[in-house]
Amino acid sequence: MKNTLKVQRAIKNLTQAELAEKAGVTRQTINYIEIGKYIPTTVLSLKLAKVLGKPVEELFILEKGD
Repeated sequence: MKNTLKVQRAIKNLTQAELAEKAGVTRQTINYIEIGKYIPTTVLSLKLAKVLGKPVEELFILEKGD
């Protein structure tokens, strides 16, 4: 699964730590999501979408085979 989290975070001028705090997770979790080593839960995906003001489908994109 691809994601646009890093780009959307930068547009909002948020650091990984700031986004993590708003979403209730650690900075490491945000980092792992951004580099594709962790696929967030549905609840976390919805929280991130809400914080960033974007639909979930704009943050996380299914690739062929996902």
